[in-house]
Amino acid sequence: MCGIAGVASVGGRSAIDYSRLGAMTDSLFHRGPDEPGSEICDGVALGMRRLSIIDLEGGSQPLYNEDRTIRVVFNGEIYNYRELRRSLEARGHRLLSQTDGEVIPHLWEELGPRFPSVLNGMFAIAVHDLRARRVTLVRDHFGIKPLYYSLVDGRLVFGSEVKALLASGMVPRELDIDALGEFMSWEYVPAPRTLLRGVRKLLPGGMLELDLASGTVQESAWWEPPAPNGRAGLPASEREWEEAVDAKISEAVQRQLISDVPLGAFLSGGVDSSLVVAAMGGAQTYSIGFEDPTYDETGCSRQVAAHLGVNHTIEVIRPDAMALFSNLMRYMDDPIADFSIFPTYLVSQVARREVKVALSGDGGDEVFGGYETYAAQSAARLWNRVPSLMRDPAARLITARVRPTASKKGLVNTALRFLEGAGHDPRLGHARWRLFVGERLRQELFTPEALAAMPTTVGDHVLRLADEAGQRGEVDRALYVDLRSYLADNCLVKVDRMAMACSLEVRVPLLDPELVALAFQMPERYKVAGQRTKVLLKRVAARHVPRECVYRRKQGFSVPMKQWLNREFRPLIDALLAPDQLRREGIFRVDTVERLKAEHGRGEQNHSHVLWALVVFQDWRVRWAV
Repeated sequence: MCGIAGVASVGGRSAIDYSRLGAMTDSLFHRGPDEPGSEICDGVALGMRRLSIIDLEGGSQPLYNEDRTIRVVFNGEIYNYRELRRSLEARGHRLLSQTDGEVIPHLWEELGPRFPSVLNGMFAIAVHDLRARRVTLVRDHFGIKPLYYSLVDGRLVFGSEVKALLASGMVPRELDIDALGEFMSWEYVPAPRTLLRGVRKLLPGGMLELDLASGTVQESAWWEPPAPNGRAGLPASEREWEEAVDAKISEAVQRQLISDVPLGAFLSGGVDSSLVVAAMGGAQTYSIGFEDPTYDETGCSRQVAAHLGVNHTIEVIRPDAMALFSNLMRYMDDPIADFSIFPTYLVSQVARREVKVALSGDGGDEVFGGYETYAAQSAARLWNRVPSLMRDPAARLITARVRPTASKKGLVNTALRFLEGAGHDPRLGHARWRLFVGERLRQELFTPEALAAMPTTVGDHVLRLADEAGQRGEVDRALYVDLRSYLADNCLVKVDRMAMACSLEVRVPLLDPELVALAFQMPERYKVAGQRTKVLLKRVAARHVPRECVYRRKQGFSVPMKQWLNREFRPLIDALLAPDQLRREGIFRVDTVERLKAEHGRGEQNHSHVLWALVVFQDWRVRWAV
């Protein structure tokens, strides 16, 4: 596991000096505090910071082939490297270390740009082929590991985080107002864009190739989510599907246990993390709790841990919200406005005291159909049967008169959120319930000048991905959309940033490519059926852990942000959303922001998502001088 950075210059001219390359890698110190590495050759600078996990003594980077004509820096883990190594050695290759990444330059010799297709892992890779005078960037199937790039003045600048690109001194800090519109709507910026106009994310399963002689750049996809094909050999019955999924989860988890350092797991007590821990066959596990019982899940995590007989650490957190904010925003140079960055960081911090690697249950919802938004889409079909003359006034009356409660969810809050989401564009399907600034609020929130710079309409990326999904059913289309957007641009960003802020590697076995390929062939009725989510995976989980922990309402991983915004974060709101400041910037309408603050403060409406997104953006803009 590492943080990588580099600059490739067309025409062989000097790309950057070692001092500036050092500044780029120093900005990634938290991702790899164990060892630096850097080299400039033939107009290409490659740098890294290493978190030593496999072959602690021999895994220094850059990595080379035998004649040192191929060199590589890479972030992540290759879980099938031992099989690949044996195959390469059988073909005459000589590898000098036991590290997983050394297979990459040799695979490039054998397969060229096709090499990612044989990798099982999480990775962001930069390959410099000195003979072909070509630099190639590659990102794993699902975007578990980040990779950003900028093409500026005949140079390709890249890195694991945006801050590394900015440290090069070559990348302009120009705000992309159109991307900001999407950030406010979805709490993340859909790939390939970022909030900086000149910085892009390499897409999951994507590849970028730069010809150093001609300057030609080509971006392509080396992997796409498989479409259901009904091929022979798939399980026939529900029981057979259970057996197949159970076995494949076990294979994926066992594959990801390779490590030369202590390894543990996050355990919330939910379906996904419980399945991962059960398949590990014994582990040190970690969870956190909160004093507010509606945000605390330690009861089930304790029960699951006792059932599986694992050593379990629970820490009840009483966080200093303001201090946490100041610390965590340093890692949000590609910001997301997901509340759960706080508990993710806190549980990572607890785990890092004892282990260097943790397994997580992330990805299960997007692969097996676990989100309440899928059930909401089903419920919306019933709601829409009510004549609009009755339905629409009723919805307006309820949302205007009924106040949200202080609890995390509950009937009142769930009903209000359902009505709010149901009022958005129905073409967005399940994604309506993830939309926090729809078209109407966008018109009220942004100034006319900002709106004029926003050609992208709300939900464009969802509609595009739904179209890309092809002839899939409604559930599989929703899963495709989430796999390519919400998972990659929000959930995995949250886990990567917050864990790496603690120098902790997190692995996600439920995103094993073989397991995902199997799940994408599974009939939709085994994923979502009416109001039942994750149908088959819960059956598999019930084989291993107590049923009462499997068949309970999904909690999610969050903090009491509604209350924090009115208490702990009130000074932050007053400073970052001050009317004079907003007027000078000319992006947001002061009257609308003041209304949102007042309604939230009085408890009339829950505007926590919009207000938090505003706070995160304003802090980002100040912090990174954009």
